[in-house]
Amino acid sequence: MQVFKFGGASINDANGVKNLATVLKTVGYENTLVVISAMGKTTNAIEGVIDNYFNNKAELQSSIQDLKKYHNAILLDLFDNEQHVVFKKVATLFDELGVFFDRNKSPDYNFVYDQTICFGELVSTTIVSCYLNDIGLNNYWLDVREFIKTDNYYRSAHVNWEITQAQIATNFNTGVLNITQGFLGSDANNFTTTLGREGSDYTAAIFAYCLNAKSVTIWKDVPGVLNADPRYFENAQLLNTISYREAIELAFYGASVIHPKTLQPLQQKEIPLKVKSFLKPENEGTIVCKGYGIEPAVPCFIVKKSQVLISLSSLDFSYIVEENISDIFNLLHLYKMKVHMIQNSAISFSVCVDDMYRNLEKLLQHLRARFRVTCNENVSLYTIRHYNDASVKQIETGKNVLLKQLTQKTVQIVTK
Repeated sequence: MQVFKFGGASINDANGVKNLATVLKTVGYENTLVVISAMGKTTNAIEGVIDNYFNNKAELQSSIQDLKKYHNAILLDLFDNEQHVVFKKVATLFDELGVFFDRNKSPDYNFVYDQTICFGELVSTTIVSCYLNDIGLNNYWLDVREFIKTDNYYRSAHVNWEITQAQIATNFNTGVLNITQGFLGSDANNFTTTLGREGSDYTAAIFAYCLNAKSVTIWKDVPGVLNADPRYFENAQLLNTISYREAIELAFYGASVIHPKTLQPLQQKEIPLKVKSFLKPENEGTIVCKGYGIEPAVPCFIVKKSQVLISLSSLDFSYIVEENISDIFNLLHLYKMKVHMIQNSAISFSVCVDDMYRNLEKLLQHLRARFRVTCNENVSLYTIRHYNDASVKQIETGKNVLLKQLTQKTVQIVTK
């Protein structure tokens, strides 16, 4: 088996879907599983729908209608006959979305998020599967929620590997072209769960691990893994080879081209990960595997925007030691803060976090009961792997540096 993953940018319109077919024809699609994300910016659009459901009911139907129009335009470009079964399948999915909003009684944002955000992937894979069948690339559409089983930690679910492996071993046909959704799973009650934003890469790795696949290929709109995100840094360079260890380090610090959880199952079975361009599928791209460092050996830049820097100091100048730090991390866990950097001294503690679950004010109220608290919102966290003086100067120039931390191979800088 080989596993391919196509993200939203690769299928943001009808031409993208056609190009996906071209890629499969170019590189081969026998014994292949294709994992597909929602089309274009659909996930962002559904997040807007969810926000309207909770905060602006008057705009709910119009935001759903915008989603329908976007996908219908793609359908009309791909299929000549409006009586094609795909139109009914997609319409049925949008009907199910509407029914959920009508019947839902749960006030839990995270639960509602997972039950609705999934429609992006369900619609995209339905369209792609039908198009491929039409042009002779016969395939099976699979509902990934029947295979990947998780706990009910909505929006960032943990995989139940034992059940997932059993489901894939029992129900998966390895001898055909399969199409399925990224990002999604289901809990013990068959409610939809998600694996975290950009979790489609992780989906591909889960299947690859369970299927003992020969490789995973992530198809991107860039030539491969670059040493910096070209949206934020000029003159980004292609990395030809990366070791599993180095790739896990880059992913941990936030390199957007690889999901942090993706590499762990692949490394365990030494399954190579390829990152290639869907615009030039014949090019080599980047390979992540055992036995390589980084080639070429250049500094690697990562930036996380919209972070929060929280600085604590003791009210009575007592030391911040194990007991205090343990309490702080218990609170960070309680309020679901994603920690990206920590630094502490005798009487101070600083942490840079991502407030994905919008619990910042609750956390700060709790912390202020015991500490003197300073909070800087909307900061940027820069990480440089294999840094040198020039690379650090490049980041610091023209910025207000709030915090800086250096180790032998990595520097992290928080700026405002």
